Amino acid sequence: MTSKDIKSVSIVVKPNHAEALATADELSAWLKSKGIKQIGEPCSAASAQNGHKKPLNADLIVVLGGDGTMISTARMIGQGEVCVLGINYGSLGYLTDFRIEEMFPALEAIIEGNFETDHRVMLEAELLREGKREAAGRVLNDVVINKAALARIIEIDVHLNGLFVNSFRADGLIIATPTGSTAYNLSAGGPIIYPSMNAVVITPICPFTLTNRPIVIPDDAEIELSLKDETEGVILTFDGQTGHRMKARDKVIIRKSETTFNLVQPANRNYFDVLRDKLKWGR
Repeated sequence: MTSKDIKSVSIVVKPNHAEALATADELSAWLKSKGIKQIGEPCSAASAQNGHKKPLNADLIVVLGGDGTMISTARMIGQGEVCVLGINYGSLGYLTDFRIEEMFPALEAIIEGNFETDHRVMLEAELLREGKREAAGRVLNDVVINKAALARIIEIDVHLNGLFVNSFRADGLIIATPTGSTAYNLSAGGPIIYPSMNAVVITPICPFTLTNRPIVIPDDAEIELSLKDETEGVILTFDGQTGHRMKARDKVIIRKSETTFNLVQPANRNYFDVLRDKLKWGR
């Protein structure tokens, strides 16, 4: 799908990375030469960890970093239709599809309107304690409830659109998007979900009962998680980057976000090539 004209750009940079910062300066000069408005100065993805308040509402966000930087950027996007171009300065580069030498040719193509976007589902989650909101966040990969290393098994009740699903006794529980299905979910034995699927996967971490297997559900369902017992060291994490302690009877409500993560794709991209080359799938 070809998206709207690009008239404004924001730049997000991997924290404490000299090469990425230097590239950001080059990019700023290039945008100026093309008459494209740059929204703000290049900002560090670390600002998302520290409660980035002002959303990035440019037509295009150029991310100079790795997958962690891309995940942080997802929390910085406003409510509008924003495209994201990832330039790989990380190790894996699962979400940052473009190499540094491809950046300016890719931007030229984008300016001409010759590009495709992959619209990735994101989730909104909130932590409720006695009915009051304790924390909230948007995730691109996953919402996870996990126990501390020495804590006993925890029990989590799961409801879907108000219907009781199951009571999971495990080391924790992962609620993953298709994008996040190849992250913690995959390590925990969950399935790979094709990125365009309208689905979410619920995966128990080291379940006490072997019949407690992952389940794939519609992404428009409301998921309610309830921690049954008082257990020290239970943590709720959003994309593995922000964490919040949980208490007994805390609830986590998860819904599909109205905002999508619109990832600019290279021409003729094959998702299965990515799985084979970057995740060593099937090898």
